[in-house]
Amino acid sequence: MRTLCASTLLGEFFVIGFAGLVAMKLDDVSMAAVWTVCGIGMALSLLLCGMITRPGGIQLGWALQAALVLSGFVVPMMFILGLVFGGLWWASVHYGRKVDEAKARWADQQGRQEAGEATA
Repeated sequence: MRTLCASTLLGEFFVIGFAGLVAMKLDDVSMAAVWTVCGIGMALSLLLCGMITRPGGIQLGWALQAALVLSGFVVPMMFILGLVFGGLWWASVHYGRKVDEAKARWADQQGRQEAGEATA
């Protein structure tokens, strides 16, 4: 799960940065505000790459997804990109857990086979 989620978060890092470049062109938002918010979002996406397996890591990832969708009120294209990355986040968490379960079953099965061979 960690690899899939980290890949999604890394993609979001770049999307947030590019959204900041687009938001710089807006007249009603200061450049300092744009880069403060984008900087926090980019830093959070990188920090979350290492926190996925820790308690609350997945929930913080969902909070980042919500913030990405809500950023559409400033840059309208972010509504679409936020929903796309929300879907990617869901898939990363959902299928990542399935992969982790399959790996655990395989490791357990290999351990049993090795134990059986050692006693024979």
